[in-house]
Amino acid sequence: SFNASKSRGTWGGFSLRWYMSLFQNGELMSSLYTTILVALIASVVAVVIGTAAALGMYFSKKRYQNTLMNVTYIPILNADIVTGISLLLLFTFVGLHLGYVSLLLAHITFNIPYVILSVLPKLNQLDRNMFEAARDLGATPWQAFFKVMLPEIMPGVTTGFLLAFTMSIDDFVISFFTAGAGVSTLSVTIYSYARRGIKPEINAVSTIMFVVILTLLFVVNVRSSRDAKRKAQHDKYEGGLLH
Repeated sequence: SFNASKSRGTWGGFSLRWYMSLFQNGELMSSLYTTILVALIASVVAVVIGTAAALGMYFSKKRYQNTLMNVTYIPILNADIVTGISLLLLFTFVGLHLGYVSLLLAHITFNIPYVILSVLPKLNQLDRNMFEAARDLGATPWQAFFKVMLPEIMPGVTTGFLLAFTMSIDDFVISFFTAGAGVSTLSVTIYSYARRGIKPEINAVSTIMFVVILTLLFVVNVRSSRDAKRKAQHDKYEGGLLH
């Protein structure tokens, strides 16, 4: 992406010309805007639904929780092409026109399990009596959730959002089957370009996306490591008190 030459086999000197050309390419910039917007909206909605689902599973009976967990694993274990074709058939069956809405619904669907699997472990670390104690002290159910439970599970919620955002930006196969005509994410646009020949602007946008996704994954891993250390210190402290 920093090669002044169009040829990938010849070094023509350091240059930012392809980054300047990228920002002047209307099709690529429109696809980038669609990708980021869909990723943000899908991640926020998936966090809300996934957190609510995790709460429902947390307070449900063990046998129901196991069944729901098995259902949650299905979109993750399925190949992307299976999920993409299944959603395409579903949208066609219900008469939903393929476009921005179908693309957004598809991204929300495959992001929800990642949020659930990020939030549920944090809920399992909580003392179930905390919610009831807050209720006994006069808090409403909403107050007990937002002031007692949510701060405790916020690391899991944040990790779920970052994972959902990363997966949404990175997705190609599901977007390819559910976007329809007139709506294109960055990965689909790059695929259409690749069939006609790679343009140097694609190298520039690929570098940007690589750095963004790498940064997000780094943040997720740092947060996970930090939470694990805090939990270990907390368990050690409680063990010392009990001893």
